[in-house]
Amino acid sequence: MPALSRPVTYIFLLLCLGHLVEGRAEDQQVAQLRTQLEAAKAAEDKPAIIELSRRILAITPNDPQLWQMLAQTQLETEDLDRLEQTLDAWEKAVKRPAPSIEDFRGALAFKRKDYQNTEKHWLAFVGMKPRPSDAATGYDNLANLCAEQARWEDHAAYRTKAIAAKDSAARRVARACAYLRLHKWDAAYADMAKANKLDASDSDVKEWLPQFEQLQRFLPQIKTLDAQISKSPNNIELLLQRARLFTVAGRPLLALDDAERAFKLQPASMRARIQTAEALLDTNREDDAAKLEVGKNLERQEDKHVSDEALDILGKLDTRLQANPKDAEALVARSKELKELGQLTLALADARAALAIDDKSADAHFEAARDLDRLNQQTEALSHARIATQLDPKDPEKWFYVGVLERQRANLPAAIESQTRSIEISESFVALSEREQCERRIGKISEADADLRRIRDLPAKHQ
Repeated sequence: MPALSRPVTYIFLLLCLGHLVEGRAEDQQVAQLRTQLEAAKAAEDKPAIIELSRRILAITPNDPQLWQMLAQTQLETEDLDRLEQTLDAWEKAVKRPAPSIEDFRGALAFKRKDYQNTEKHWLAFVGMKPRPSDAATGYDNLANLCAEQARWEDHAAYRTKAIAAKDSAARRVARACAYLRLHKWDAAYADMAKANKLDASDSDVKEWLPQFEQLQRFLPQIKTLDAQISKSPNNIELLLQRARLFTVAGRPLLALDDAERAFKLQPASMRARIQTAEALLDTNREDDAAKLEVGKNLERQEDKHVSDEALDILGKLDTRLQANPKDAEALVARSKELKELGQLTLALADARAALAIDDKSADAHFEAARDLDRLNQQTEALSHARIATQLDPKDPEKWFYVGVLERQRANLPAAIESQTRSIEISESFVALSEREQCERRIGKISEADADLRRIRDLPAKHQ
């Protein structure tokens, strides 16, 4: 190799020195950025973490941990478009793509509700043989994806793969819950027992074990209904009975499965509608319950459930109406029951349906009046209430209600007249009290005092 001349040697040395100085400057810049990054991490300043990570990677793109942190922070802040750019840049920057890139692509697709690509990327991630703990987490994610899509068989299968990758008490609990959705009771309880044995102090075990114990009290009845439903899968009465057991056992999702199925089979069933709405409310889905015209004010007992009596009445009235859809009396009775449950929109709809069949039904007009009044439509309510008294002038309750509506609109003479009609038919404490108040307000003091004395002398049975 020929010797270099002095000028050439001098230039070569200057170039090497320049590269060395430039390299040291870059090192210093990276060191400064990393110091700032550590401070940003300590402060949990996610925008700063993202910006500083990007700057460092622009200089030194071969740091897998930094790529991981950048992608994770963008995912946590739901900066999804930039996360996609980061994953593309990460893949180009390394010779052998890290498995976590597929994991992040799956998470990105899940955030975008692109479930087909979510599953594709997460399956690719576990197929790249990550560490057992990471593979188990990957299968956990796939199971959650299936739960989102109500794919319960696949959900349980992925839970099984997660356990095979790395067993834990929490994963046993998760598969036990998956088996509940499939009504695989024995398998579910075997997993829960195993979870409790693995780690009784695990938070999931502590949360779920009491719930499994509560459900266990109802299992004999549930298993009996399981056998009956397997023979008659479209029997809505059996489905609603089992839904009711799930509700009182504290398993609203299982109740919802059965109630929704019954409601789809018989959309006219008010019991199915109410039970479906109750399960939706129990799972904090008020908007979906509202789509069924059932409000969150659904009347419950002290145990926080709709009463068995109310459901039984609705079921019997549904049966009558299924046999004869023009049974106006059944519609009126169902309207009354729905009003007692606080569901005025549905109650009014039944009252109006009864009137469409028989506009001479005093009870239908009366129920419509009471529903409209509670819906703050007093003018229309009074109109129906007056018609009810014309059609059934011997009912003291109807006259009393007209009097109340008249008093609400400050027509006190008319209110007094209606209460007088009610009292003449059947003397009652409430009618006397209403009339006494109206009389006192318009200066009929002697009449009001007379009513007050009568109220005090009224036998207890009339009060």
